[in-house]
Parts: sequence; C-alpha cells; structure tokens
Amino acid sequence: QVQLVESGGGLVQAGGSLRLSCAASGRTLSSYGMAWFRQAPGKEREFVAAISYSGRTTNYARSVEDRFTISRDNAKNTVYLQMNSLKPEDTAVYYCAAGFGVVGGTGGHNYGSWGQGTQVTVSS
Repeated sequence: QVQLVESGGGLVQAGGSLRLSCAASGRTLSSYGMAWFRQAPGKEREFVAAISYSGRTTNYARSVEDRFTISRDNAKNTVYLQMNSLKPEDTAVYYCAAGFGVVGGTGGHNYGSWGQGTQVTVSS
C-alpha cells in the first residue's frame, strides 16, 4: 500500500499560481501511475490530471489543460501539480492518487491509494 500526503494548497487570488506536491511512502512510485482529482463543495469528485509511471504520458481535463502541469520525480517519490492562471472555479479539495501500472487513467476506480486532500481556494 502506498501512503500519499498532499501539500501546497492555500488561498490565492484569481490569476495566481500554486504548486501542489504529493509525497509517497511505503512503496516507490516508479511503477505507479499518478493522478490528481478534485472535489468542490456540493459536487462530485472530478479528474484533473494524470501521469504514467514513466512520466512520458500525461492526460488533462479539458478545463485545466492549458493552465495546469503534472510532473513527477521518482527519485524523490513525489508528484507535482503546477497550477497557473487559477480561477475561482478551481476552488476545491485536491486529492493525489496512485494506481499500479496505470497509464493516463481518468477514472477514480483506476487508483487504489489516495491522499487526504489539500484545500485550494481561489478568490475573485
């Protein structure tokens, strides 16, 4: 089992940037596809971005594909989500997820390990 801990969330004005980090322990991430999901109040959890275990394949939700970048550093067992040009509608709790061998999967069912989430709030 992989344990995941997110960090880097906070309050930012519209147009600003944040970088989320997801640190893993328990297993090395080099064989795991990783993803970020988010859930806003009163809404269902939605896919944000995914990266394959090699880092060669990435996948983004259409709403973020020109603004967010997912990356990973397997040596540090960490995955990142760089978020630029943030909008109020990006406000949500952001969750990191890990799935063994997953390549770009957008469904939550692909990922067996989840972090506790980090709050991102974008003010207008």
